[in-house]
Amino acid sequence: MRIPSAQARAIDRLVFERRRPKQEVVSDLLSRSIDDEGRRVTIETHDDGGLVLGHHAFRPYEPDVLTLAEVAELLGVEPAEIEQLALDGELPARRIGEAWRFARSAVLAWLAHGSAGPAASDR
Repeated sequence: MRIPSAQARAIDRLVFERRRPKQEVVSDLLSRSIDDEGRRVTIETHDDGGLVLGHHAFRPYEPDVLTLAEVAELLGVEPAEIEQLALDGELPARRIGEAWRFARSAVLAWLAHGSAGPAASDR
């Protein structure tokens, strides 16, 4: 497997400083990148190329397209409420067969800017 030279140098430094076999270091890094259910976790790196031991910044993988249940979880409401907002055309969504699909960016923009209709307190 080929990786960018900056990351290869960082792994080599880590192997040297920790005095661990490279296979063990790479295996440990991969286990931190993939959770128990096989979902990806992205790793943020710094452009300065510096190696910071003992610190990390993991972010869970966030899909671009969400299901009705995922939007309900994201917004902390019942799925039936999300479905009604989609049916009313308030929340941007697409129906594919019997399933609803939502663009994460559109849902977050809708949440940030609200709908063009009356405010929730006016209903």
